Amino acid sequence: MSMNDPISDMLTRIRNAAQAGHVTVEIPASKIKEEVCKVLKKEGFIADYQLDKDSKIPQLKIQLNYTKDRRSVIQGIRRVSRPSIRRYSGYRDLKPVRSGFGIQIMSTPKGIMTGRDAKKNKLGGEIICEVW
Repeated sequence: MSMNDPISDMLTRIRNAAQAGHVTVEIPASKIKEEVCKVLKKEGFIADYQLDKDSKIPQLKIQLNYTKDRRSVIQGIRRVSRPSIRRYSGYRDLKPVRSGFGIQIMSTPKGIMTGRDAKKNKLGGEIICEVW
């Protein structure tokens, strides 16, 4: 079965697993998904991730992060740029997500990074998603 938007599928799987209280979630792997996981781990939204190449289709195993009272660190995750409607932004136009409590994940000419890092490096690009 073909998938039109694999990034959206990844974000939905993470959102659903976090709401259900799962410890891990598995998704089909790709380079851009691995880079998004790297940013989420650096920002503390997920505990860890591993790339499992043993199966026929490589899988990313994501370990979700929870607070001490078992609430998910990820309160919300939203896809901004879609295959049908791309959203691009210059570094001057980047706004804080949820008054600075969230992040934007962007695809820039220097790779996948947060909106804060893109603004610091004076880079614009495609806004992939927002996480808070």
